This record gives sequence, structure tokens and C-alpha cells, in this order.
Amino acid sequence: MSTDQPLHHRYVRSFVRREGRLTEGQKRALDAHYAEYGLPADKQPLDLAATFGRSAPVILEIGFGNGESLAEMAATHPERDYLGVEVHRPGIGRLLHLVTEQGLTNVRVIDGDAVEVMTHQLRPGSLAGIQLYFPDPWPKKRHHKRRIVQPDWVELAASRLQPGGWLHLATDWDDYAEHMLAVMEANPCFENVYGAGCYADSPGERPRTKFEERGTRKGHAVRDLVYRRRSDDRAT
Repeated sequence: MSTDQPLHHRYVRSFVRREGRLTEGQKRALDAHYAEYGLPADKQPLDLAATFGRSAPVILEIGFGNGESLAEMAATHPERDYLGVEVHRPGIGRLLHLVTEQGLTNVRVIDGDAVEVMTHQLRPGSLAGIQLYFPDPWPKKRHHKRRIVQPDWVELAASRLQPGGWLHLATDWDDYAEHMLAVMEANPCFENVYGAGCYADSPGERPRTKFEERGTRKGHAVRDLVYRRRSDDRAT
């Protein structure tokens, strides 16, 4: 399979920029540390080894929210490098504060559209894993086309993952979970780690977030899906 470009004529953005209020601490972190830990959102392919200053497995997290779970994973797994893509600047500021406070050297950030970043800045086979936790569910039926998990995006994700790389999805919206499962099961490049048609039986190493806990209190069941990228000779 070759997917260097997604189908732009059908691409609908899965997010709306909502700047929100920056706290003084978040603003200071952005001003002081984005130049060190942030990367430009442009069309230039990244040299990930040069970006992180070493050769290590790179995990992409799309939409990291306030950054707490990403920082926790980066601290727990210093042998990995984490690239976080987010459009919410208060969340970026919060993550930069955590990165500097904890002395994390294995985190980089891009303020931009994840689909554009994956398409133009990440080379085929450059990722060891992709994390997409609690993306906007766009619950109204007329907005379902805005959901990021669509067949074209899954093809793009498959092309950026190394054989054996993993894709971990999580949502607390039942109908989005069913949609994710159907789309993922239809793509021959991926193997369901927990068995065909099955959700994960635990969140694995994914930390529980305040967002998740808030949804749980509202009675939302959390569904995790974990898939492994097949080797090219099996993706048929």
C-alpha cells in the first residue's frame, strides 16, 4: 500500500480552533519554551532522529488535551520519544510547563492539524505508535463526517507506522466506538490485538485522564481499541 497523500478533495477538518483563556503560567511556558520543544507546522518532512537528538521509537499523540497523560507516559517510558500534535494553545502551554518542570527531553510539540502533519511532515514507516485518545465525537449525525477516524485517515496512519507499530484509540461515545471498530476492522493493514471485532479489555498503559473521569461520572463507558500494523506482505 502507498499513501503519501490523503484524499484532500474529501478532507474535512476534524476540529475547530477554540483558543480559550491562557493562564499566565501557560503563556510563560509558550513564550519561554516553544522555541526549544515546539516544531513548525509546515510541509517539510521531519528528520525525527535529528529532532530528538537520538534514534528511538517515536510515538505520535494526536490531540493531547492538557498534556498530563502525555507527560506521564514520556516520564514512564524514557526509551521512547513522543511527538504531540494539538491545536488548543492552553493545552500546549500546560504540556510545555510539565515538560520543563519534570525535565523531560523526549517530548516535542506541534501546534497544527494532525492530518497535515502526518501527510507532509512524517515520512512513511517513521512511527512506532499512534495514540488518539478521546477525539471530538461530533455527536450530531450531520457532523459525523468531521470525525477524524475515517477510512482515508486509517490508510494514512497505516502508511506512517512501521510494520508491527500500534494504533491505540479511545472514546467514551458508544456510537463513535462502533464507528471506529467498523472502520478499523475493514482495513487489511491492521490486526486487532484483542481479536477480530473486539474492544481492548483494559486501557493498557494509557493513563486515566480528568476528561475520562468526567465522562465516566456521566455514565459514559470508555472503549479502547488497539491495532497492530501488519507487515507489508500481509496487508492484502
